[in-house]
Amino acid sequence: MTTLASGTDTLTRDALTVLQPGFTGTTAPDWLLRRLGEGLASVGLFGRNIASPDQLAALTAQLRAERDDVLVAIDEEGGDVTRLEVRSGSSFPGNHALGAVDDVELTREVAHELGRRLAACGVNLNWAPSADVNSNPSNPVIGVRSFGADTGLAARHTAAYVTGLQSAGVAACTKHFPGHGDTAVDSHHALPRIDVPAEVLADRELAPFRAAIAAGTRAVMSAHILVPALDPDRPATLSRRILTGLLRDELGYEGLIVTDGMEMQAIAGTYGIERGSVLAIAAGADAICVGGGLADDATVLRLRDALVAAVRAGELPEERLADAAERVRALAGWAGSARRSPGDAPGGEIGLEAARRALTVTPAPGLGSPGAFTPVTEPPYVAALTPVANIAVGDETPWGIAAELIHLLPGTVTGSFSAGNAGNAENAGNTGNTGRTGEVGNAGAAGTARESEAGESAGRAALQAAGARRIVAVVRDEHRHPWMASALDILLAARPDTIVVEMGVPQAAPRGALHIATHGAARVCGRAAAEVIAGVAGR
Repeated sequence: MTTLASGTDTLTRDALTVLQPGFTGTTAPDWLLRRLGEGLASVGLFGRNIASPDQLAALTAQLRAERDDVLVAIDEEGGDVTRLEVRSGSSFPGNHALGAVDDVELTREVAHELGRRLAACGVNLNWAPSADVNSNPSNPVIGVRSFGADTGLAARHTAAYVTGLQSAGVAACTKHFPGHGDTAVDSHHALPRIDVPAEVLADRELAPFRAAIAAGTRAVMSAHILVPALDPDRPATLSRRILTGLLRDELGYEGLIVTDGMEMQAIAGTYGIERGSVLAIAAGADAICVGGGLADDATVLRLRDALVAAVRAGELPEERLADAAERVRALAGWAGSARRSPGDAPGGEIGLEAARRALTVTPAPGLGSPGAFTPVTEPPYVAALTPVANIAVGDETPWGIAAELIHLLPGTVTGSFSAGNAGNAENAGNTGNTGRTGEVGNAGAAGTARESEAGESAGRAALQAAGARRIVAVVRDEHRHPWMASALDILLAARPDTIVVEMGVPQAAPRGALHIATHGAARVCGRAAAEVIAGVAGR
């Protein structure tokens, strides 16, 4: 164990120990190393911190040179939410694709291989898996991050994921307790509310968490959601009834409780991060996740001092803070002693195999089986109908199938359209362009008529840009974006041979000459779909 810097008292040390801050840059800043010497025990990594596996391994080695038992955490769900491959897209499909396959052994193998890669880079705590049951198809923040809308499916795959990840020596952090699936608001922006009876919560939302606890999950992450049936006054992250009464006492969970990011507006915009952090620890949380948007020494010191002041003012029992800090150190101890499973060899292309198995391929009526579809042999035009990415996914990670089709069918042309740039075909015909023409807001606030008009403009612009090329239209959650549906109406009316690829949650009825549901937008999902389109599946 690292010797703490002289002059660091126990209270200050414990206040630092419960924090999980982030930072900027691909090497550890001096202030972070200094705080590790004073008692900070965890560090959170994001896409901004990662350039390559070798660089990440050097960064974690730098951290451990200062404190050998540091917990290095990351938000690596695979699928749409990736930090290891933030600039290229993930080599692993996400939860929804794994749920679509519904092979728990495959889920375990994928999680194990993902954990093996994290461990090789020195990461030992993963803020995953999402155990949320996606019961609300309009959910703007969970969607393909969930294994699905079926409770039993979500429960068995959550358990398999936890087992696979931890067999690689990486602690799982099952989230977002008590369940974020039945929300229509993104907690990054505001405080969501779930208004269902306690009985529904017990049977639906809590089942995957029970499965995760039975599987031995080392950490659980709280959700910034208000659940009146459990606590009408405070969101789960700040609720003693939920974190201590339900998770600890009723469900018997003894591991680490981590908060979701405290800078998210559900907490920061209502309680503030300092007050919110004090209330979270008092409620039963053990670690404060902060750093997705706040990543500096000043934030760490503000939170440390707020916790110390709360103890001295009698607002936060010192023994509760000490207990939280001890749970952090206990997890660090487990991570330091965890060993990989025997025969822990690289898993090859397990991610691509899973993505291929997850595809749902539906030919147009009259074509018969998918095998009756005539593969595309000439370079097509890929029209990506692009929504605004939610903050958890981030807008820096590429998605779609264009890059994979360019590889298989050189000369493929791509264009990106959204509700805000729908009438503008600028950059819509650039050969090899896999980027976006602009990330803009949806037109929903202006009403359905405005959305329909925007979609029609997008469809016409795509038709103009495509010319005589075969069109591949790529959507992401068509059912949540009426403008996408309108754009597809225009495309399919003019070009019935258009291929439609849905890379979100497939809720809308399949349409197009061929409809491919990938159940996620990871790079491997795009490759699997491109193989079908080009007739080279499995090669």
